[in-house]
Amino acid sequence: MRFVSRVFVVTAAFFGSCCTTKSSTFALATSARSDTTTSITIKYFDARGAAEGSRLLLAIAGEDYNDERFTITPGSFDSPGFKAAKEDGSLSMNMNRAPVMVVDGHTIGQSKAMERYLANRFGLMGSNPIEAALVDCISEHCRDVKDAQMAKRFSMFVKDKTDEEKAIAQKEWFETDMPAMLAKLETSVKQCGGTNDCAVGNSVSYADVAIYLLLKECFPAYQVATLVAAEDCPTLLACCETVANHPGVKDWIEKRPKTNF
Repeated sequence: MRFVSRVFVVTAAFFGSCCTTKSSTFALATSARSDTTTSITIKYFDARGAAEGSRLLLAIAGEDYNDERFTITPGSFDSPGFKAAKEDGSLSMNMNRAPVMVVDGHTIGQSKAMERYLANRFGLMGSNPIEAALVDCISEHCRDVKDAQMAKRFSMFVKDKTDEEKAIAQKEWFETDMPAMLAKLETSVKQCGGTNDCAVGNSVSYADVAIYLLLKECFPAYQVATLVAAEDCPTLLACCETVANHPGVKDWIEKRPKTNF
């Protein structure tokens, strides 16, 4: 699989400190498997963030794509590359936000819409309509957990709370709220009846990727606390390992650009 990145300078303010500050082009090779001539381009910042779900799905599918990244400039709100993309209409399908995905000239906005397109295209939505609905159900549960965490408002981007207030909210989330929500998610996944350490059906699906994104691709500062919150959820952790051990994912994680988040 070939990932070609065209990097543009943008602000670090969107993500804190991370990444390179100059333009670069690189190619990442994995074991190729492509049964389509579809041209796919993902446009996002030089970070994992909201585009990483799509990148992981493409890694599982073994699909070639162009990985266009807006480089993040630490400590600056100046973002000429991102600004240029907005001004030339490249991001208009996502209301002038990133990411977007361009498929054969058609632009798709919204990270979850991108993920669902890829999951459907590459057979990662189960083997029948019921399994597809269950995959969708689990992915929405994962979104609910992420939304609940955001609602606690303790991230570095929250400016109208004191550090003490954010520390209290963070403690409540990871020690009480998140374990309770993950326990419910664990029960839901068990009811899906997946086998081979998969959430739905007997092979990796978008549901497993959604669980992996929730527990393993979270903000690095929260990684340990997240895994502690999930320690009583063996089914969820097994699904994470299914994704982590996929050859395409292992190759992508080894070769993807090194970013702080």
